[in-house]
Amino acid sequence: MENLWAPWRSVYIGKPQVGCIFCEKLTAKQDKENLVVHRGDKTFVIMNLYPYNNGHLLVAPKRHVGDITELTDEELLELNKMTQFMVQALRRAFGNPHGFNIGINLGKVAGAGIPGHLHVHIVPRWDGDANFMAVIGETRVISEALERTYDKIVDAVASLNSNSHARS
Repeated sequence: MENLWAPWRSVYIGKPQVGCIFCEKLTAKQDKENLVVHRGDKTFVIMNLYPYNNGHLLVAPKRHVGDITELTDEELLELNKMTQFMVQALRRAFGNPHGFNIGINLGKVAGAGIPGHLHVHIVPRWDGDANFMAVIGETRVISEALERTYDKIVDAVASLNSNSHARS
């Protein structure tokens, strides 16, 4: 059996989550350290600390709410508009991925790792990204450091924002 070393994950092992990780990161001001890539009026975007693929983002309402039926119309609209905007940013940051998985897991049995705070997953996909490692080795290979991915996404967001202001 091969070993896959991931010592940075040791701080999370055996420690039950107290409070809401989204709310904690939202109220902190260290966006880069907390992987917060963008903030809107009613939503924000954070990178997944354990991504399925490079650029895996989570779009969440700022308000602590666990079910899509509990969102206000304004929150629902911004959640969807922010998801759309972040797909554009990921296309710019990664040179047009071949596709995206976008989805919401409602409830723990549906796969929600943080069931108390609704969030939309955006996962860029490329032809061949689900190679033998995931199929046979049950291991994902993320080919870029989170810090580098963060910088690329933040730069793409800034570029899109500056282009939209230039057109106004």
